[in-house]
Amino acid sequence: MLEKKHILVAPLNWGLGHATRCIPIIKELMHHKFTPILASDGAALALLQTEFPNLTCLTLPSYNIKYAKNARFFKFKLLTDTPKILRNMAAEKSAIDKILKEHSISGIISDNRFGVFSSKVPSVFITHQLNVLSGNTTWLSSKIHRNIIKKFDECWIPDAEGAINLSGKLGHVKKLTSTIKYMNPISRFTKKDTPIIYDILVLLSGPEPQRQFLETKLLKELANYPGAILFIKGLVENEIKKEVIGNFTIYNYLTSRLLEDALNKSQLVISRSGYTTLMDLAKLEKQAFFIPTPGQFEQNYLAERLQQNEMVPYCQQNDFTVEQLKRVSKFKGLRSFKEATNYTELFSLFHTK
Repeated sequence: MLEKKHILVAPLNWGLGHATRCIPIIKELMHHKFTPILASDGAALALLQTEFPNLTCLTLPSYNIKYAKNARFFKFKLLTDTPKILRNMAAEKSAIDKILKEHSISGIISDNRFGVFSSKVPSVFITHQLNVLSGNTTWLSSKIHRNIIKKFDECWIPDAEGAINLSGKLGHVKKLTSTIKYMNPISRFTKKDTPIIYDILVLLSGPEPQRQFLETKLLKELANYPGAILFIKGLVENEIKKEVIGNFTIYNYLTSRLLEDALNKSQLVISRSGYTTLMDLAKLEKQAFFIPTPGQFEQNYLAERLQQNEMVPYCQQNDFTVEQLKRVSKFKGLRSFKEATNYTELFSLFHTK
């Protein structure tokens, strides 16, 4: 009996989106008779350990990047962090060389970890950003990102290739190379026909301190809302903690199974407009209200695009009040993409060497 090939799956620890969108990929790897080995750091690694307690989990060097407290300094903060990012890429490369020797890795799937690749095994980079929006420096940030992508054997885009898609200009360019593969949108969730018991589900995520700023803002603004509110802070800890205060049910975090159930039972979702969240809510065909992370061009673009397409309204963090939610009834909500991901074709890369 042939030993199952080991595939290293390494999502970036920048919020939880990169880790959560790797969950369906990890499950499909196991379904296709591969053995995933998981690698990340911080909250992303903790989440994967919770979801897959029987899989090997390894710690990678941390980028340790935080958002600026003031949105105006977001891009400047990233620029000043560039030397740290470059050092971390080098540390990742060193760590990957060691992991390849110790764990007989046959392939690598890196979700936005720049240094997680090897010339010795097929290496995949997952991103929804062929164009990286950064204001008047978009041309430069996009060029840098594409140069990083070229180091990998393939780049998988979790979106539809055609005109009807979720990422817009982020994940679509005029000239495609043969190494770019469109996966179609992916999600760890399944839509279920269940009774609605929560009027609002608040789903927080993302790096500090902006995650905390939004938590404080929403707890204050929704304090007098009369309906049932499920409030998920997005803080992955050793155990799930629940607190009930009036019409609020508050959790630090929920596992995928519990969150899927909660989302299906919720009428409206308030969240950031991160791309993984868009894919999840589209799969569940939910009504939503988005509050982009201040200063993050990508989330602002996605929120603006969905509002222009009359699907989901949004506002800036400082502008949110409970009155804003009245706008939701004028929007269509998110819709599911019916095309399935061809994992057999994607995973065939790992049989080439």
